[in-house]
Amino acid sequence: MPETAMAPHLSGLNPEQLEATEHFEGPILVLAGAGSGKTRVLTARVCQLIHEHGVPPDRILAVTFTNKAAGEMRDRIARLLGSEPAGMWVGTFHAVGARLLRRHADRLGWDRTFSIFDAEQSLRHTKSVQESVGLDTKRWSPKAIRHEISAAKNQLVDAEAFSRENEGSFDLFVRNVARVYPEYQKSLAHQNAFDFDDLLMKPVELFESNPDLLERYRERFAFVLVDEYQDTNRAQFRFVELLASGHENLMVVGDDDQSIYGWRGADIRNILDFEKAFPAARTVRLERNYRSTQRILDAANVVISENVNRKGKTLRTEREGGERITLVETFDENDEARWIVEEIETRTRETPGLPYASVAVLYRTNAQARALEDAFRREGIPYQVVGSVRFYERREIQDVLAYLRLISNPRDSVAFARVVNYPRRGVGLTSQEHVARFAAEQGISLLEAAQRADEIPSLRAASARGLTRFADLIQRFSVRATQASVGELLEELVEELDLARHLYEEGPEGEDRARNVAELIAGAVDFDAALVQSVAEEDVDSFTELDLFLQQVALVADVDRLDPDADTVTLMTLHNAKGLEFPVVFIAGMEEGLFPLGRAYDDPETLEEERRLFYVGITRAEDKLSLSWARQRRRAGDFNFNTLSSFVDAIPEELREERRSKRLKIAADSVPQRSRRRRAHESSSWEFEPDPDPEYALNQDTPRFVKGERVVHETFGSGSVVEISGFGRDLKVTVDFDESGRKKLLLRYANLEKDWP
Repeated sequence: MPETAMAPHLSGLNPEQLEATEHFEGPILVLAGAGSGKTRVLTARVCQLIHEHGVPPDRILAVTFTNKAAGEMRDRIARLLGSEPAGMWVGTFHAVGARLLRRHADRLGWDRTFSIFDAEQSLRHTKSVQESVGLDTKRWSPKAIRHEISAAKNQLVDAEAFSRENEGSFDLFVRNVARVYPEYQKSLAHQNAFDFDDLLMKPVELFESNPDLLERYRERFAFVLVDEYQDTNRAQFRFVELLASGHENLMVVGDDDQSIYGWRGADIRNILDFEKAFPAARTVRLERNYRSTQRILDAANVVISENVNRKGKTLRTEREGGERITLVETFDENDEARWIVEEIETRTRETPGLPYASVAVLYRTNAQARALEDAFRREGIPYQVVGSVRFYERREIQDVLAYLRLISNPRDSVAFARVVNYPRRGVGLTSQEHVARFAAEQGISLLEAAQRADEIPSLRAASARGLTRFADLIQRFSVRATQASVGELLEELVEELDLARHLYEEGPEGEDRARNVAELIAGAVDFDAALVQSVAEEDVDSFTELDLFLQQVALVADVDRLDPDADTVTLMTLHNAKGLEFPVVFIAGMEEGLFPLGRAYDDPETLEEERRLFYVGITRAEDKLSLSWARQRRRAGDFNFNTLSSFVDAIPEELREERRSKRLKIAADSVPQRSRRRRAHESSSWEFEPDPDPEYALNQDTPRFVKGERVVHETFGSGSVVEISGFGRDLKVTVDFDESGRKKLLLRYANLEKDWP
């Protein structure tokens, strides 16, 4: 095609992007560095398949990791083609899995109008099952058990296999999970429900147990594209492998340097070993960054180069130079927060037209947000926190959604238990126990038992009336759901329950809760307009709008709720920041033991993931990056005394400017200080020594050991310190003893002494 007649979707692509876009058949791995335009490549390739090769849109499947990314991809494709890609599937792994199960759940023994349990509902369900098997929920954390079940599902280990492998385990916790998992899954099936992990696991089971169905979808999806491939787990890899193993027309796009979800099952080997799984694969590297200045990229490149498990690439840009990275030392978390707020005020004041929305403050743990929020509130700077209390996890929203779930799926016992007595209708816990017992005896659902409440002799008359009225209400709205839009249905339900009045009676917080319910209704009304564009006709005919609305709500990600139009500073964890970009970025808490977390030093793979997380944080910044650390920080009720993160050591001095907060400057004027150069040397060599500032003199008892130092232990004898890890009371020291070999000791018990020459 002559350059003058280049198709719109190819216009402006650099040579590497063009190479990836024009690839037609066979597997291809696109290693897309941060800010290198990977979304553009994915959308351009879809357009190329349709526009140049005549592939019908309904033969293409594109899988992303957020609903926002899926929506943006579909919109871009429509703009570039000039029309909607009718029939094309674009969505997250969970959304695609849910869509398949909506069509074929009956093959697995579920009804197609199943409920989807989100994290909060799954946790409640776990606790209920624990109690049913006699496992103390105070001694054995339901959250920990739920996490273990989730991890098993992501590895495609079903309940029976897990139980067989672990019922005789020496690990008591794992043995207990083996008791809970099978009952947890049976109860889900009884309620006609799937949890979030089932949306990944069950489609694999569906394909593996139904070869005819697998062949049908292999034929249907002749081209498969996967975004953020570095974040896939075992279940997601197997799903893609099953669909693509026939034709191998698979494009995966990802960045091994941004693989940061190992803690929730993601396996970096999926991207590192892609060529082993698909030997005919072509590899294209996208290294040209369109986001950040060269100084920021130089810092990112040198930081990530210290990792061993990576494909290797070097980001470059045409934005030469740029501001140096600011590294500021502060006294504590409150001093750090004040410095960040003051810096934002200064920058927005001195840069005309710079909105608050151009600034993000990132941190390693959610607990760090408290001091930051306090500082922003004091100074009156508008901010939004991504990842605090999620909108759909708020109590009042969960209550309303439980009504909707029960209307959609009468077998949902978790939803029944939540709202059968909300608002109060005289059905207390004792009455609910009678209903549950009757339901079990009769082999019916809780809602059916409520409908037959007058047959339960142990119930008080008032409770029986409350139950039958409740069952009648759910039945009426179940009929209404087949006729009304979900917006109309929700408005009518909230009005019939007189929910606004009940919420307002709770006091000041009730007003906020009522507004949140109003926002949920607004979202339901908006859903009406978007429905036809987001769901294929055959699916609309099979389900009510309510079914599809509940599916969308269950699948929404926290970052999807970030309001891009609000002129506010964004506060979020580094994990939540992935995929986003801001002109001005602050990364707070750059301290050894906090970032990287102390436990990372016990596992090289975890340490590399922490470094990748730092790389992600650095590459969110377009124009200016600031790093801050605090000499002391209150964590879990205790003060911890800190040194600068070893991750910062990798950034060359010429790329950064070092500063101190006003509080430290005042202290420095009153007490003679060591030179900054010596301080930096001591931090980088992990010397745990008290600062001479009066405010920092609380650290007199901190051990003063450095790597390479000779020490003596009363049992193990003499040796050399090779590593210091952990934090505060959990500080550990690894020593190579001359006679006893390498030992890792908890410092507060080790009684180590210096081995003076």
